[in-house]
Amino acid sequence: MISKQAARDAFSKAARNYDASAVLQREIGGRMLERLDYIRLQPKMILDAGAGTGEASAALMKRYPRSRVVALDFALPMLQQARRRGRLMRRPVTLCADLEQLPLASGSVDMIYSNAAIQWCTDLEATFRDFLRVLRPGGLLMFSTFGPDTLKELRQAWSAVDDRPHVSPFMDMHDIGDMLMRSQFAEPVMDAEFINMTYEDVRDLMRDIKAIGAHNAMQERHRGLTGKSRMQHFMQAYEQFRTQGRLPSTWEVIYGHAWAPEQLREEGGVTRVAVESISRKGPPPADDSAAGSS
Repeated sequence: MISKQAARDAFSKAARNYDASAVLQREIGGRMLERLDYIRLQPKMILDAGAGTGEASAALMKRYPRSRVVALDFALPMLQQARRRGRLMRRPVTLCADLEQLPLASGSVDMIYSNAAIQWCTDLEATFRDFLRVLRPGGLLMFSTFGPDTLKELRQAWSAVDDRPHVSPFMDMHDIGDMLMRSQFAEPVMDAEFINMTYEDVRDLMRDIKAIGAHNAMQERHRGLTGKSRMQHFMQAYEQFRTQGRLPSTWEVIYGHAWAPEQLREEGGVTRVAVESISRKGPPPADDSAAGSS
């Protein structure tokens, strides 16, 4: 299980220097924004869930100049950086909250954008259901996260030292897609790619991970100082991956998007129909499943 407090503390400490080290997150965010070129949607309200320092929030405001953008993050120091984005009269609204417990009204958001954040959720399926709750019918969820092959070299090197978890776990793309379906999102699309980063020294990799607040937040993690002997053993184990003078770091990046349906099927076979989807000419044709519509 992820320790939310440990993750929040790590990101809070990383906030001041986050942008200088978040090269990968910036690249992924840019690729997500490019995907919006193919989506016809003019959202009035956008939620940047897990906004960090607000770089994506600023890009979303530029892309959708008539939209209101809410930058949400559970680390207040991150949002203090996000408040500086944009122009004086047009900055993102900042909201310090946990994306697993959105303090937003139902049906109040047209788009949820979340870059490299949902891997910190302790109950992702419940989070998806809450995302669906706050989305208006026809609203869009777009997100990125990391797959199980992320930091595989780091994980394998530490396994030569001890059997404690040193890398936070990441979910398989297909499992995430199944959660979207069970949460009643419509037309989910999932895909993945591998991004490889290289380093001269493994200590540079460890510094980068710490600088972006992404180091191990497992409750079962080793909480004491890493001894010199154990660290040397780990570094020697990582050397087996050196290629052409550089040490690789693999990141499996998962992308997903899905839509809030016009109708939600509830327990007992009842279908909930959004008022906006009902034509002025009359309600949709009745069928057995719509017997209890409201």
